[in-house]
Amino acid sequence: MFVAPAAGLKPAPLRAGSRVAMVAASGPPLAERLAYGLEVLQDWGLEVDVLSSCSAPAEPFEYLAGTDAARAEDLTTALTDPSYEAVFLAKGGYGAQRTLEHLDWADLAARQPTPRHVVGFSDVTAIQEGALRHLGWASLHAAMPATTYFSMPRAVGSLWAQLFKPESVGVLHFADAVPVVDGVAEGVVVGGCATLIASSLATDTGLSARGAILFLEDVDEELFRLDRVFTHLRRSGYLDGVRGILTGSFEECGDPALVQKLLVDRFGDLGVPVLTGADIGHGVALQALPIGLTARLDTSQRELAFV
Repeated sequence: MFVAPAAGLKPAPLRAGSRVAMVAASGPPLAERLAYGLEVLQDWGLEVDVLSSCSAPAEPFEYLAGTDAARAEDLTTALTDPSYEAVFLAKGGYGAQRTLEHLDWADLAARQPTPRHVVGFSDVTAIQEGALRHLGWASLHAAMPATTYFSMPRAVGSLWAQLFKPESVGVLHFADAVPVVDGVAEGVVVGGCATLIASSLATDTGLSARGAILFLEDVDEELFRLDRVFTHLRRSGYLDGVRGILTGSFEECGDPALVQKLLVDRFGDLGVPVLTGADIGHGVALQALPIGLTARLDTSQRELAFV
């Protein structure tokens, strides 16, 4: 059953001395990248607990950070320990869906944890959907510490601003974006990595795009695979009642001109504003995007304003 998103609770801004958790809920982070990301967070004045999943052996499968149960235990701790004000997912890759199989959302909600920032993108999309659906938390689609994006000044600066001074970034501007269908739309921002959105349909963490501004991006998918994902979103009813669509980067997904044609073909006939080419997602120095907050998409101004 589809569940329409409600606006999420916005966590309090971080400050020097805030205690945060680092978790690997998907793939295993490289030690040198993890160390670099940790140094950046500590330079921000954060007290970082690096949980055991970040150094777990990649067994039995090399693409997973340890066992599913162990990753779920770390994620549960990060989401419920009252001393944490943010959860940084170390990297994406694959594994979040398996981690979610072992998460007890009813138990998490019953503990009434204080809202905290959940930071990440790519595979982390599945976790952020769950946090919005079951805990009512907004989150940040943003650079992850154990990735190359944490060495991109613009990506890191955008994340810092959303965490420490969110009032300074109430409007996101996309100078190079391309309006496909002009208009203005308002709704709760949902979405993230398109393949993760599609793979969460009919699960207990999936949401619909009804009443929402839907954001989509992806990486390393052949054009026909993107077509299949977008068509599945159309045929499943996921897009019923969507109010607007914003798309970001589609890195290594084939000829950009053909990707643009596909976006127009699959979303241009929905009768809602559509803006493509925002600098959010893989392969770019991504702006940090709040997920779960209410915003106004204005295609002519090429901006997303949070209200």
